[in-house]
Amino acid sequence: MSNVFGATSTTDEVLQSTNLTGKRVLVTGVSAGIGVETARALAAHGAQVVGAARDLSKAQAATEQVRAQAAGGGSLDLVQLNLASLESVRRCADGLLAAKERFDLIIANAGVMACPKGKTIDGFETQFGTNHLGHFVLVNRIASLLKAGSRLVNLSSAGHRYADVNLEDPNFEHTPYEEFIAYGRSKTANVLFAVEFDRRHKARGVRATAVHPGAIRTELSRHLTPEVLEKLIKEINASQPKGAAPFTYKSIPQGAATSVWAACVANAEAIGGRYCEDCHVAEVSSTPGLRGGVQPYALDPQHAQALWQKSEEMVGERFNQN
Repeated sequence: MSNVFGATSTTDEVLQSTNLTGKRVLVTGVSAGIGVETARALAAHGAQVVGAARDLSKAQAATEQVRAQAAGGGSLDLVQLNLASLESVRRCADGLLAAKERFDLIIANAGVMACPKGKTIDGFETQFGTNHLGHFVLVNRIASLLKAGSRLVNLSSAGHRYADVNLEDPNFEHTPYEEFIAYGRSKTANVLFAVEFDRRHKARGVRATAVHPGAIRTELSRHLTPEVLEKLIKEINASQPKGAAPFTYKSIPQGAATSVWAACVANAEAIGGRYCEDCHVAEVSSTPGLRGGVQPYALDPQHAQALWQKSEEMVGERFNQN
C-alpha cells in the first residue's frame, strides 16, 4: 500500500494512475460537497457512477461538472434517495436490484451533522436514523449486487470520538439530547457497520472500511454557528500533540481524497474492517479529543455485532444471517 498520499492529497492526485473504465460505483449524497467531488473524480477516471440524492433537481444542477468531466467511458446517472425515510430507501434499493447491474464500489457519503433534535419519518433520532440506519438498510438490501473484489466505504468522522453508540437509548428517549453527542453516536455507528459488514462478506471477496474525510467547509456544517465553529477549532487545537501544526480546513478535493483512496487505491486487506484518515489506515487511540486516530470502541467486533442486531430490530429486517 502506497505511503505517498496524505492530508493534503487531492482526489485527482490519488487517482492519477488509476483507470476505472468499466467500474460501476454508487455514491450517496451527490447534491453538494464531497459527494459531488467524489462522483466527479471517479467519472473523470472512467467509472460509471450512480449518484443518489434526496433532491434530484438540486443534484442535477450540482453535478453538471461531473458529466462535463466524465472520460474514458465515465458517466453519471441519478437516483432518488431520502435516507431519512425507509420507504424511500427500500424503493431505491428495489430499483437498483431490478436493474440487475452489479457494483464494484459503494461509497456511503451522505449524512447530516449536529442538527437540532428531530426524528426521521420512521421515528428515529435524525442523525442516527439518517447517517446509520438509512445506509444500513440500503447497503444490506443491495449487497447481492456487490461483485467479488468490490468494496464498501462508509464516511465516518473524527466526530465519532464524541460518543460511542448507545444501544439502550439510540433515540435519546431517556438521555438529554446534545447535537454533537448524537452526531458522534451516528459516526461511531458508521465505523461499526463497516467492521461487521466486512466480517460478514470478506469470505466472498467483498471488503468494507470507514473513512474520516477531514474538516471541510461544506453544507454539512449548515447547522453550526460561527461561534460553535470557533469553539470547535479551539478544542481541536487544544487536543493536538505538542508541536503539531494548528488546525486548517481541507479543500473539497482534499476532503474526498480519502474516500477514493480507500475505494480504489488502498490494499483491500489493509483497510478491511478498519478506519482511515488522510489517505492511510488510522492508529487506534483512546486519547481524548478530536484528533488522534480511531477510538477502540469504534472497531470492537462484539460491539459491531451488537449494533447490527439492534439495527435489524429497529428497522424490522434481518440481513446476511451468519
